Amino acid sequence: MPTTPSRFGGALLIAAAGVFAPALAHAHFILVTPDSWMSQDSFGLPEKLGPCGDEGGGTPTGKVTAFHQGQTISVTINEVITHPGHYRVALAVNNRSELPAEPMVTPAAGDPCASAAIQNPPTFPVLADNVLPHTQPFAGPQTFTVTLPTNVTCAKCTLQVLEFMSSHPAPCFYHHCADISVQGELVSTTSTTTRPCPTPRCSVEAVVQGPACGSDTIPAAIRRKLDRAPELLEQAETSPPGKARVLRKKAKRFLERAGGAALRASRGKKPKLSAGCAASIKQTTDQLAGGL
Repeated sequence: MPTTPSRFGGALLIAAAGVFAPALAHAHFILVTPDSWMSQDSFGLPEKLGPCGDEGGGTPTGKVTAFHQGQTISVTINEVITHPGHYRVALAVNNRSELPAEPMVTPAAGDPCASAAIQNPPTFPVLADNVLPHTQPFAGPQTFTVTLPTNVTCAKCTLQVLEFMSSHPAPCFYHHCADISVQGELVSTTSTTTRPCPTPRCSVEAVVQGPACGSDTIPAAIRRKLDRAPELLEQAETSPPGKARVLRKKAKRFLERAGGAALRASRGKKPKLSAGCAASIKQTTDQLAGGL
């Protein structure tokens, strides 16, 4: 049975509306990960009506992504039409009526969506607020993390990602949701937590064979970089200190190049990778490279 906390705190930032003069009248974003509850077109529609893009036009995906209590999870969005603003993440445990109302908006002269109220700190069911504040276009899909409550479990609950847009005609928000499950805390059989993928090779295979890349064919040039980095790191494990440093430095370059190449491969009129796969590869290579 689901259990619901009375309050949940988390990190929060304070936002102010940016000044931006876009050529397009409406912003759109695609929820890349976790999997959306509804299919999305190339502009992210349906997303205009709350709480989850309920204006129709999509097909339910039936996907439910499994997480654990207290887990820090990755959320990836792709803002395909830009407006200044930020994002908010909330969780409904039993049904979507628990999702919080859209924040109060304060208009200004010539801008009905000048600024929006932000929770500081966020209080459950809001998990994070003022995420990815921006006034300029992003270079590509963006990934951020939020931490799930430690005292919530559910077989099918709703993670809502809300976009606030300033310099925009009312209404000022777009909405996407993911159906997720939150299971009991993952307990290790030892006194320390066991990483699901303790080696770089395992991490690479997990992302290229995982749900984000399951339907993609990884371009050969990117796959070679992803394969070469773990090989170098494995060699470093049995090499003298000086040589090991050189091997790790080379491996880091391969990882950085693979992540950058994946993002480039997801762009353009004929992308070779989906945005979700590219974002997952970039996140994994950044994490591995960051440890070197």
